[in-house]
Amino acid sequence: MSVIRWAPAPAPSIQSEFGRLFGTFFDSQAGRPATRRWLPAIDLVERDDEFVLTADVPGLDGDALAVEVDDGVLTIAGERSSEESSESGSYRRIERVSGSFRRSLRLPDGVDPEQVTAAYRDGVLEVHVPKPEQPVAHRVTVEVAHEEPAAA
Repeated sequence: MSVIRWAPAPAPSIQSEFGRLFGTFFDSQAGRPATRRWLPAIDLVERDDEFVLTADVPGLDGDALAVEVDDGVLTIAGERSSEESSESGSYRRIERVSGSFRRSLRLPDGVDPEQVTAAYRDGVLEVHVPKPEQPVAHRVTVEVAHEEPAAA
């Protein structure tokens, strides 16, 4: 399984921050927020006997999460609903993104899908993937046939 280290982007300038602020301020239609894609951050840690995937998925009901292994690919998916406000007034700024997401990772050959476990607590999904057993070389004993002397 490949691990890619996340590197944060350089700090934006004040000019670009104002552009982002006012660009998103007017980036809505009839009081609706602009559509943005939500992709939760994940960490992948390799331990001696397993891989542990941790995903930040705050605001999700545990029933809104799905974890599956199919043909050597681990997929986590879910959906976070937007909250409809009943108070009068209009939104001035919306930064919390809602919608569905799907993340997939290829697993090493030999992982037993029945052994993969997942737990969700306090907005964090943790998936444990046991490492497959490494094949061990087996030495085969060669039997040597001895010819018996011919009877006289």
